[in-house]
Amino acid sequence: MNLYTSDLHLGHANVIKFDNRPFANVDEMDQCIITRWNKRVSDDDTVYILGDVCHRNSKDSSWYLKQLRGHKILILGNHDNPILKNNSALACLDQVEKMMQVIDEKRQITLCHYPILEWNAYFYGSWHIYGHIHNRKEDTFKIMSKKDHALNACCMINNFVPVTFDELVENNVAFKINDELGRE
Repeated sequence: MNLYTSDLHLGHANVIKFDNRPFANVDEMDQCIITRWNKRVSDDDTVYILGDVCHRNSKDSSWYLKQLRGHKILILGNHDNPILKNNSALACLDQVEKMMQVIDEKRQITLCHYPILEWNAYFYGSWHIYGHIHNRKEDTFKIMSKKDHALNACCMINNFVPVTFDELVENNVAFKINDELGRE
């Protein structure tokens, strides 16, 4: 099974406040994300991590990655450069890419940490899965939410667990509806 997530920010205490994450501290957040991941992901599953695995973490990145089940493919985010210099962390990943094209149940998908306005086969019904904007609902969200085939994989939108494509669609719809209800 293919699963998607982004912007875990394991080890990053300040992200709790930045994203308004429901955790008392970084240890609680890290343990919750690792536990939920491993309850969901089997050893045979492939998880596409669309960037920002860790940030400002006191533990080595490999400490987190070794605990996460499944085949992990990292699409590089703006906070992932330390992983590229860490052989122990790289050994935990099946693949590392800046951007990637995949097929998931006959759907063509462009994976990139950053939201992009047009992607490969955009005019032919392909999809784009991204991260980076977390759960913020500012200008980029407003633009991307108008793109029917663009999906935000940030972990906050997906209850801090990797999700399937169909779940990603469902969670993005709910996130957009909550935004629309908040503006009424």
